[in-house]
Amino acid sequence: MNSELLSHFPKIRPELPDAYQQIYAEHYQANRSGATPVSSITSRLESWMHRQVAASQKTHQGATLEIGAGNLNHLGYETPNGAYDAIEPARFLYQDSDRIKAVRKFYSDICQIPEESKYSRIISIASFEHILDLPRVLARSCMLLEENGVLDFAIPSEGELMWKLGWSLTTGIEFKRRYSLDYGVLMRYEHVNSAKEIEQLVKLFFENVAVRFFGVSRMFSFYQHIRCTGARLSRAREYLDSVKNI
Repeated sequence: MNSELLSHFPKIRPELPDAYQQIYAEHYQANRSGATPVSSITSRLESWMHRQVAASQKTHQGATLEIGAGNLNHLGYETPNGAYDAIEPARFLYQDSDRIKAVRKFYSDICQIPEESKYSRIISIASFEHILDLPRVLARSCMLLEENGVLDFAIPSEGELMWKLGWSLTTGIEFKRRYSLDYGVLMRYEHVNSAKEIEQLVKLFFENVAVRFFGVSRMFSFYQHIRCTGARLSRAREYLDSVKNI
């Protein structure tokens, strides 16, 4: 196991200045719902991530768990064919959603889910870059997957050139005009994990990891889709036991 990589976790989120805290919830809601001109365009681009993840329904029918379900917008891309559970600590994001009835059960943390619960798919869209203790989430995902289950997720290409140029010239400018604040501060607060780190971590816990890019290459991409099978159960258990009392 890559002890050097794992030693970086759990991470500590940088402190968010008061001016950002005051507008945080308002901005987050507007951004996730596509309520501003730029976020509306971004939402259409992000549909690539949703479509890639939703495609795994064809080969993995059964119970699904979504990590970081947000305002439940991914459900619009899914075809109901089994129980659907969701992890989302920020209740304000989904409490008014008209899709709430499609979710069997909500959790605020993956550790709340009994290990005997099993899922054919564990999915996530634009969430893993936010998670401070990502190795724990990945290890728990291994334990919750059925024998031939899939971890299927998509993330922004955080840490790569095209991604930074993309948000700097779009959302960054809109945010500056609206709030007179630097969007880079909020990005550093939100995106604690790079795409490279995330890929390295999933390769620790899964035998088979396939990566696709929304772009021409890793560096010149906006988003990445990563599909993982072959959960390394013994490694996941070993890791969870090692951090149990930390």
